[in-house]
Amino acid sequence: MYRVVDENLVRECVKPRRTSSHKGENGSVLVVGGSWMYHGAPFLAAMAALRCGVDLAYIAAPEKITHSIRALSPAVIVIPLTDMRLTKGAARRALKLLPKVDSIVIGPGLVSGSEPGIELVVDEAAALGKGMVLDAGALYPEILKHVRGRRAVLTPHAGEFRRVFGIEVSNVLEDRVKTVSEQARKHNITILLKGWIDVISDGVEAAVNKSGSPAMTAGGTGDILSGIVAAFLAWGADPFKAAASAAWVNGRAGELVAERLGFHMIATDLLDAIPLIMKKFDRVVD
Repeated sequence: MYRVVDENLVRECVKPRRTSSHKGENGSVLVVGGSWMYHGAPFLAAMAALRCGVDLAYIAAPEKITHSIRALSPAVIVIPLTDMRLTKGAARRALKLLPKVDSIVIGPGLVSGSEPGIELVVDEAAALGKGMVLDAGALYPEILKHVRGRRAVLTPHAGEFRRVFGIEVSNVLEDRVKTVSEQARKHNITILLKGWIDVISDGVEAAVNKSGSPAMTAGGTGDILSGIVAAFLAWGADPFKAAASAAWVNGRAGELVAERLGFHMIATDLLDAIPLIMKKFDRVVD
């Protein structure tokens, strides 16, 4: 059995804002990623978290691409890493930021399985109890032993799911739910399988998200989803609810853009739509 995600679940996960709120109180997110080929991926994840309503977003990326990232927006704080890959030395520099943030996204723009610092970052984030989102380059089989029982959400598409778990997912929804639930239970993690209908499970609960549009096949929409998950984790949501709520928000933003642009959207269009979806959940408390 599974539930269908709706806005009521999202409402449970959105942190209300105090009248006397100050910078940093509403969450901070660190994105570790990027490479010579993919400088946009970590930027999209960080901006998505900001558009959801977190106060601060940091990007730890190779120094040679930081100028390109900074040029995209002054809203993100960019930390240069000395190597083009996430070596252990580069990872240790990124680790200095962990005490400052509430959640972390690892993987956007990284080369899958060939970055020796990924596991170092994951282990330290887990030790500090940080909520983690693993996507793209951080999705490979060996990472499973590092995230078991942690506040971690894995966000694979079907190909990445096969790479991590060695299983081909069916096109039949009920079978997809069963497979995702089994693997989430086996590895004690939360999985968000991206697709035309997203499937989310932590091994105990399962949900499907039906919001979205076929227009969302544009590159970068998955990076944006990761940033939204990180925002909900930064607000203290449990991984299952954070993943399910993020899938709904991301899908609704895609629907909104598709109404205006049809099949001609690019990922940055979603960034402008996210606040239009999120503002209905805004609450101010004393």
